[in-house]
Amino acid sequence: MNMVYELIEKECSDIKLYTQSASMTEKEREDFLELFKVDPQETVLGFCVLGGVFSEGIDLRDDRLIGAIIVGVGLPQICNERDIIREYFRNKNRLGFEYSYMYPGMNKVMQAAGRVIRSENDKGVILLIDNRFTSPGYLALFPRDWFPYIRVGGNNISENIKKFWNGHGA
Repeated sequence: MNMVYELIEKECSDIKLYTQSASMTEKEREDFLELFKVDPQETVLGFCVLGGVFSEGIDLRDDRLIGAIIVGVGLPQICNERDIIREYFRNKNRLGFEYSYMYPGMNKVMQAAGRVIRSENDKGVILLIDNRFTSPGYLALFPRDWFPYIRVGGNNISENIKKFWNGHGA
């Protein structure tokens, strides 16, 4: 997250950048969310931890949040409890990795993506940054209304985002 922050800070001086800290008080969390205004006069980009305090339970409707960049597939850390789950499901149905790591990780990804679209009137862009998202196992986990999707790379990300907003009344 810090590397992306530094890159955007260097390349996009017209964007206001804010980052979640691990030890935010309740007041600091509220202040952070207040940075995302309806009909903003400036571009604000907030950096949050996948699966952190801002991944669920917040409701930034309308154009308060119009996009999310999700880096990584959200795999939980390896631990004894997850390994027990992995062994159980590997023996039961050969889906040990999926139940112990892949599904919980994708749950975090879907929760974060769900912050963007809160109602039938919301529009937004979700960038998933990790080649694993295009593998059949991960593609099978996405909601049907996420298809068709557009795969973009370094040079055409900005172009495709502009094309999306031009076609959706931004």
